[in-house]
Amino acid sequence: MLEEIRCKNPALCIKPVNSSEFKKYGRVIDEYDFSQLIEYVDKHVSIPDEGNIYVADDKNLHSFEIFNELTQFFYGEMPIQIGYCNGHNVKLNALEYHKSSEINVAVTDSILLLASITEIIGGKIDSEKVEAFYIRKGEAVELYSTTLHFSPCAVETSGFKMIVILPEGTNSPLVSPIRRDPVLWMKNKWLLIHPEAKALKSRGAYEGITGKNIEIKL
Repeated sequence: MLEEIRCKNPALCIKPVNSSEFKKYGRVIDEYDFSQLIEYVDKHVSIPDEGNIYVADDKNLHSFEIFNELTQFFYGEMPIQIGYCNGHNVKLNALEYHKSSEINVAVTDSILLLASITEIIGGKIDSEKVEAFYIRKGEAVELYSTTLHFSPCAVETSGFKMIVILPEGTNSPLVSPIRRDPVLWMKNKWLLIHPEAKALKSRGAYEGITGKNIEIKL
């Protein structure tokens, strides 16, 4: 599938997450067993007919032992949430970062569009600084807090499924209406959008991505 999607997107250099180029953005996680989470989301969580759906925390996923293991060992006893992002996205549209690592577990093959916060200059980032990485079903990665990311991209018309693990409360609404930083969008979520991301723009999200809105051709 990787070679097929590369052929359809010759202008985009798509690398696997186990490549050396990925190391500045994160690492492949191989010390935990995510198989029960993958099986549950694969069987019991659907892909919407159109667009994306993001569930920050699915309490059904707390019942698996991996929830306790990640809480205790990966996040150092910080409370966590386990949810998922499923859908049909094929565009960059936006980039976000957290003041914490994020775990992505692929339930389907997908593409992650990533960049570094060090590439934000004067509150803007050029989309040419964004790199594409292919993550296969069953692979899990840690995205460092310095890594800009957003929705995964599908590699098939049927869509994608991605498990998302973060500290508890991330991506929930802010309590205070006062924002000194226009990039701060939700709890533990700083967001920059591309001008083409009309839905987010209409809600007042910060327009901070210049250049072409990257699109994966299926």
